[in-house]
Amino acid sequence: MELISFLSGISGLAITCFAFGFIFVIVEMFHPGFGIPGILGAILLVAGVVLTADSVIEVLVLLGIIIAILGVALNFVLKSVTKGRLSKILILHETQKKEDGYIGAEDLEYFVGQEGIALTVLRPSGTAEFNGIKLDVVSEGEFISQNTKVKIIKVEGRRIVVKVIAQSNNDMLVNIIKK
Repeated sequence: MELISFLSGISGLAITCFAFGFIFVIVEMFHPGFGIPGILGAILLVAGVVLTADSVIEVLVLLGIIIAILGVALNFVLKSVTKGRLSKILILHETQKKEDGYIGAEDLEYFVGQEGIALTVLRPSGTAEFNGIKLDVVSEGEFISQNTKVKIIKVEGRRIVVKVIAQSNNDMLVNIIKK
């Protein structure tokens, strides 16, 4: 009975502080960000407790009620994030599949089999160009001179392995003249 008489004796200003405090904290739960609504809500809740409580017991009772109400609100927010309207806003449900033409930054498998030209000396690593795209490549261990035709034989993550394409005598002569 004392609890009911205690809660019925709360002033209008304290009720306003509690109401807006809860609203601001719940808004912060739904839209987390810099924290201004959450901080403002916490300040208003503390102000409501200060305006209402006359003893330590009353402070503890009010804190218990505030924690219980915010716990229920947090439970509602978390359910909304996982299954409700909020999940449609915050969670991306679409996927980018390789079959649809999306390629991840680390997926270089589509280069396997392409032919290009070594832009730098490969001893064993260097740069080569494939269809206008410059890539860092490594040879299988052998020295490959600049302007030599190479072919990508395998890709291991970001490591692209190349080998020399057998050159005709005319190609070798052109490479010697370019030097």
